[in-house]
Amino acid sequence: MAVREIEPVVLDLDRLEQMAESGYYNPYTIFEWPDSMEPDKPWMSESLTTLAGTEMWDELTREQQLALTRYEAINFFSLNIHGIRELLSDVVMRIHEKTYAGVSEFLHHFIGEENEHMWFFAQFCLRYGGKLYPAQPTLKADSVAHLSPVARELVVFARILIFEEIVDYYNAHMATDQSLPHIAREINRVHHQDESRHVAFGRMVFTNLLEQVAERDPDEVPVLAEYLENYLQYSIATLYNPAAYRDAGIPDALKLRRRALSHPVRVEAHDQVLKRTRKFLSKAGVGREIVK
Repeated sequence: MAVREIEPVVLDLDRLEQMAESGYYNPYTIFEWPDSMEPDKPWMSESLTTLAGTEMWDELTREQQLALTRYEAINFFSLNIHGIRELLSDVVMRIHEKTYAGVSEFLHHFIGEENEHMWFFAQFCLRYGGKLYPAQPTLKADSVAHLSPVARELVVFARILIFEEIVDYYNAHMATDQSLPHIAREINRVHHQDESRHVAFGRMVFTNLLEQVAERDPDEVPVLAEYLENYLQYSIATLYNPAAYRDAGIPDALKLRRRALSHPVRVEAHDQVLKRTRKFLSKAGVGREIVK
């Protein structure tokens, strides 16, 4: 039996394209980069650190707490850089395929903006942290490799969407956190401004591809739901980088990571971060409630 082609993705993106054009900024001139950061200010919101709300945070000295916010900010921005590099590769390979001909114009905006995001995240990391953290092993898609082409295509865009939604949760919070240095707030604010459009676009593409899957091969939907829930959990876990703990002067980094990831307070925090995305997935028909 011949493999059925993926139907063209047809979306009304006029409003998003207009917003992208009217909201354009020059990333190379918009930021004022200070020579150094105030030593007594956190670089990441303390409530968003991976030890927030636990006795493990309380056991740290104030110097270690501030150091952890610095290195977890570097880890967060590094994750953004690696995630952007992956999604750019995926999108560039598809931008002129006939499946995406109707959304190609917006994808050009998307690629340009994501490239600029990668640049300013790297600027922050290299100027103030002196490094990027290496990319972490990704969650392979072996469990969905046997699915139909449209289902595998859905996984590509679902990974991009999940990455962007999690990042945006952190950006939105830190954009208004007055305890952070101005440059840290500004980077989060500008990224949140662009990501709101990207998330809206990602949800539209996801919905279109999922409708194709459900129509053709409804038995694939529970398999996709299980993979996406696993990917949500994997994405959260990347925030817990033992290298950041070590750089902050905290001993037994691997043991601390295991302890923190399973701590009830942190599990509740994860659910809060993922609440919006899980609600969207459930409404679309691939929520965790159908994962057996």
